[in-house]
Amino acid sequence: MSNQKTALITGASNGIGLALAKVFARNGYDIIAVARNEEKLAQASREMSQEGAKVHTFSADLSRYEEVEALHDKVREAGFELDALVINAGQGLGGRFIGGTELAKELQLIRLNVDSYVHLSKLFLPDMINRGGGHVLMTSSVSGTAPIPFEAVYGASKAFVNSFFWAIRNETKGSGLNMTLLMPGATETNFFKNAGQTDTTVGASQPTQPEEVAERAWYALMSGHEYVYGDDAAEHEGDVLNRLQSESQKAQRHRIISEPGSANK
Repeated sequence: MSNQKTALITGASNGIGLALAKVFARNGYDIIAVARNEEKLAQASREMSQEGAKVHTFSADLSRYEEVEALHDKVREAGFELDALVINAGQGLGGRFIGGTELAKELQLIRLNVDSYVHLSKLFLPDMINRGGGHVLMTSSVSGTAPIPFEAVYGASKAFVNSFFWAIRNETKGSGLNMTLLMPGATETNFFKNAGQTDTTVGASQPTQPEEVAERAWYALMSGHEYVYGDDAAEHEGDVLNRLQSESQKAQRHRIISEPGSANK
């Protein structure tokens, strides 16, 4: 076992998760990298190792209850003690709720974006508290601060994460946990491609790099900030526009950029 600190990061094989893992690695953490795709996870592990970390990989589909349980068991059996937990794995889904998206995919999204956040927190946070605490980063989205037409279930899942985070953060005050909520906006990853939203205005315009999001998240987490956005535009949207407008106004504003085909108008 390494004498370095250890961070467990889910969704670590690409995008923001991989960028976060690299930041932790550069700052003296060994990494427990968790993702579903073993091939992508192996490649990501090599990239993390180049940043100076010892990397341990666990392939798991976190939308499956038994695989979350198995991950916790494996981490314990291997003797790892977490100094940081980054719950980041998630997925998007675009399209009309009525007549567009498939229920099976929506329920799959809920299991990953909602269930796994609760499940991982329930299993790993008590272990950390019992050892005196540590750093916890939860990746949500600026979409969690507004209704998102044509991403109705995704937006609602992130609103759940936001509410869940604030409640748990409040409950665990004094426990030694330092918790930060990360809310990125449109970021240059495969997120919108995987969500079937490349023909939307928001999906076609992804100005922020995952590395920028990760650096902002690292600074906020290590300096004790309660929450952080992925870029200045997301911060303006979340902390200004979405605080001033009604739910109906926010929904209409988002409809313009998330409606299928909007990128071609």
